[in-house]
Amino acid sequence: MRYWLVMPAAGSGKRFGDRMPKQYAPLAGRTVLEWALAPFLSDARCAGAVVVLAPSDTWWPKVAERISPVTVAQGGGERSESVRSGLQALSRKASADDWVLVHDAARPCLSNADRDRLLEQAGAHAVGGLLAIRAADTLKRAQSDGAVEATVERADLWRACTPQMFRFARLREALDKAIAAKRFPTDEAQALEWLGDRPLLVEGSAANIKVTSPEDLRIAEALMARDRPASTARPRG
Repeated sequence: MRYWLVMPAAGSGKRFGDRMPKQYAPLAGRTVLEWALAPFLSDARCAGAVVVLAPSDTWWPKVAERISPVTVAQGGGERSESVRSGLQALSRKASADDWVLVHDAARPCLSNADRDRLLEQAGAHAVGGLLAIRAADTLKRAQSDGAVEATVERADLWRACTPQMFRFARLREALDKAIAAKRFPTDEAQALEWLGDRPLLVEGSAANIKVTSPEDLRIAEALMARDRPASTARPRG
């Protein structure tokens, strides 16, 4: 199998506070972004990677010095616009039926096992799929005043994660149509759903967390200390 990686990294990380964007926060000797890239840059099946950056990004050059070469594209105001920009950067390299994986720059704890499970299961599916985690907590729907309106049945509910994996041409079509209609999906799977496709949910590890706060950094570092020996806990580059 061959696939391409698109990593949207143009967000400002407003929930992270007034510090640098969360993808550049230091984590276990590297940045969050470097850890997020590592499972792909070390994988021979990855034909190439595109990192999509904000026009005002001043942190990337230092990261670029430490990793394997990747293509850079300019991001947009919405995630879907940034991913579409990343696909455009691949337009002369990727074939219509090539697989594209989209992974959050703020998910530094993706395991090789989860990556491989997605490639195997979604790669055998007609549409593709995404890593996801079954809802484990009791879920409540709130009223406008914050009071509980109802308890939501969780049996069929999942939390969407990344990577998400789809064919190059189909993903580009889905995002083009969404953007033209001024609809902005919260993930790539939703854009495919709007075309009538039904992506496969591939169960992944709850350790594949998204860093949105300084507290999440501490959790990510603890997960890395648990799962990766210090001698090997470094991304390629």
